[in-house]
Amino acid sequence: MDRNVRIIGVPMDLGADRRGVDMGPSAIRYAGLAESIEGLGVACSDWGDVHVPRPEGSDPDAGAPASGTAKFLAETETVCTRLAHEVADAVADGDFPLVLGGDHSIAIGTAGGVSRDAETGIVWFDAHGDFNTPATTPSGNVHGMGLAAILGKGPFADTDWAPAPNVAEENVALVGLRSVDAAERPNIRNSDVTAYTMTDIDARGVTEVVTEALDVATDGTDGVHVSLDLDWLDPTEAPGVGTPERGGVSYREAHAAMELISERAADPGRLASMELVEVNPILDRHNQTAELGVELAASALGKVIL
Repeated sequence: MDRNVRIIGVPMDLGADRRGVDMGPSAIRYAGLAESIEGLGVACSDWGDVHVPRPEGSDPDAGAPASGTAKFLAETETVCTRLAHEVADAVADGDFPLVLGGDHSIAIGTAGGVSRDAETGIVWFDAHGDFNTPATTPSGNVHGMGLAAILGKGPFADTDWAPAPNVAEENVALVGLRSVDAAERPNIRNSDVTAYTMTDIDARGVTEVVTEALDVATDGTDGVHVSLDLDWLDPTEAPGVGTPERGGVSYREAHAAMELISERAADPGRLASMELVEVNPILDRHNQTAELGVELAASALGKVIL
């Protein structure tokens, strides 16, 4: 990494039912994120947090589409619009945006900002598809709609804030799926995204799967955004997440994936941005999940064993 890393926090939990992920950015910082990055010889600056409205003073039905359910959609639009500007400014200044969530709905803002002036692929590491729309969601939680919003699915197509301007479906790869809602499944199958389940990782190995995912995301694009939901890992490794699911990747598999991303970043500018989301300190043990997030970010940014 030959660019300054600009840390941007988004203490957002409006996209989820369970409170606590709003404290994720603080937990990740407390786990030594800046010190870890600087230990790689990489310049780092922390730009603080994007302002997020409190749910106590918000109407969860404000901004909801005419059909379907999407809780706190108006507030999500506000936060993601702010974040998109912050990320776009970082890119324009030649910095590398490292965004700390918060729930996974913030990815709408990160993707919108990093792709504002560049064709961008996405590798989405997650136990969940995040491909629901207000019409298919069983919960109404926007953190389960983030990728669908980025790609302009359903009513998100008619908004000017959700669809990322230069992200094509064929340059998006989902890695590590193991919990997909019934109505969400056909949305993924009928799209042009490439999806890898945990069964694919079991059968073929994480390095082969992530290599293919990176091929998808880099095919004809200017750069890659990496969206890392910590629930991608097994709960034994990352207990403090918003929506834990058994059967995720191991500690070593996760590092192997991030090391592959770092190798691709050897080409200047190919790694365009990264986000760490869904760290919930309330559910964590001794800040274990936040510390793991710091380790994985360091691996993606160039930390090696030898």
